Amino acid sequence: MSGETNLARLLQSMTPQLNPGQYVFCCVPAEHDCSTLQPLASMHEPEGLSLVLTREIADAHGLSYDYVAAWITLEVHSSLAAVGLTASFSAALAQAGISCNVVAGFHHDHIFVPSERAERALSTLRALSAASLPEPA
Repeated sequence: MSGETNLARLLQSMTPQLNPGQYVFCCVPAEHDCSTLQPLASMHEPEGLSLVLTREIADAHGLSYDYVAAWITLEVHSSLAAVGLTASFSAALAQAGISCNVVAGFHHDHIFVPSERAERALSTLRALSAASLPEPA
């Protein structure tokens, strides 16, 4: 299954869901043993290995972080080749004054927003989805 590419259908059916917990972005040396960290996502960068972890795991391992986030998953199966979804929801969040950090999974997009703005972000995304529905005949 390759996922949806039509922007209107993506927006109409994105179904944002707030995952429980708090999440942080950390950076560790590239050679760091991450076997006990259970990262949600990782990215190799010149400065080291960037990780998205639960706050509890980062705290338990003494890892530093500056940003505590809530994790919102868009439940629509979006194609990795889809055009405009990230631009649409990031613009809506920006207009609401909410920063977002996006991770694309194979099936879904995952949005990390400031923890204290999670409910506002969720309502903003739901409003964007509702505004994208076709007008009743």
